[in-house]
Amino acid sequence: MNLVLQGVGDCKPRLERIAALTASANLTWLSDTALRCEGITFSTALCQTIEVAAQAAQLDTTYSIGTHKMGDYKLVAMDMDSTLITIECIDEIADMQGLKQQVSEITEAAMRGELDFAESLKRRVALLEGLDASALERVYNERLQLSPGAEIMLKAVQAAGLKTLLVSGGFTFFTERLKQRLGLDYTNANELEIIDGKLTGKVLGGIVDAEEKKRTLERVCAKLGISPSQAIVMGDGANDLKMMSISGMSVAFRAKPVVREQANVALNFVGLDGILPLLT
Repeated sequence: MNLVLQGVGDCKPRLERIAALTASANLTWLSDTALRCEGITFSTALCQTIEVAAQAAQLDTTYSIGTHKMGDYKLVAMDMDSTLITIECIDEIADMQGLKQQVSEITEAAMRGELDFAESLKRRVALLEGLDASALERVYNERLQLSPGAEIMLKAVQAAGLKTLLVSGGFTFFTERLKQRLGLDYTNANELEIIDGKLTGKVLGGIVDAEEKKRTLERVCAKLGISPSQAIVMGDGANDLKMMSISGMSVAFRAKPVVREQANVALNFVGLDGILPLLT
């Protein structure tokens, strides 16, 4: 069993301290902020000790049997809101209506898996009825920021020849702009209905929920002639779990507990580029 420890900033002393708990005789520095401990004799007690110590030291831990290489994968699929970007776009749009708290509460419940996503989206979008469509541009220009490490990660996987998919329960207004900005290969998201320059409170066509995210991943993999096991899938909410479940590597990024518990990799402290040391 191998363990990769990662942190941010000047974290070498913390990495070395936690690595010492593993009693590994073979330590490999993957970068200044990532250390691999190889040949660990795994036990539940040891794992619990490491997890508690790593959490206190603000380090991420990833266990694996053997090592993984970038060449093992052909596609990186990402959720958008709170994964590729730092915000929930619908919450910020709702803020333009003075309804952010009301919409955010529904968003949080849906991401925790407490509400049906499609129904929750309809409820939230309905609250946006009558809002001037220019609010979308304001959210994109004034509030949307990429998550830490996003550009580094994307440049690395694209340089290695991997394709990229952005699949979101959010909106095409944002995914299409990010596609152009970041050179992404594929996108799928919900389309807001706009009439006479105002939001109608409705979504056009079918809703991109958990099942549609999974189907999108399967369609793109089929188009590329690859298996979903050759895909890395990143997400943060319950509606990402179905597409994550069929991937070769599932990554929970700053995610809800239900997602962290089921993912292969949980990145709580490092950025999205935290997958790169795992593929070395």
